[in-house]
Amino acid sequence: METMTEKNKAVVRRFNQEVIGEGNLDSFKELMDEQFVNRSAPEGMNNGPDGMIYFFNEILRPGMPDVHVTIHQQVAEADLVTTRKTIGGTHTGTFLGIPATGRAINIDVIDIVRVKDGKYFEHWGITSLPEILSQLQN
Repeated sequence: METMTEKNKAVVRRFNQEVIGEGNLDSFKELMDEQFVNRSAPEGMNNGPDGMIYFFNEILRPGMPDVHVTIHQQVAEADLVTTRKTIGGTHTGTFLGIPATGRAINIDVIDIVRVKDGKYFEHWGITSLPEILSQLQN
């Protein structure tokens, strides 16, 4: 029988594949709690569900239409799932104001997700995005 931590890890894997990797809005709605809070949202950005999907589908995907997620490791305890992953793609569109360079982008991410009743409830994360943006501008 599958444990709760295994189920929670599966929710996070599914979110990464279907929502981030594929841009699937139905999966997003199914996997996102209405009370979700992104504790790592940049200042001034919506830290709820709308801000999360906006980043993936209106910022990330236009800049890297071939976006994909590689999960390197997951560790779960109680209702928390920590994931070490890479979000990659080719910079063929404008990304956060930077015109397309045609270069490969690989954003390293470590995030922690609180899963409640099979849905994303809370998120904390750190990424290499600032370093990647600096490299793209040079």
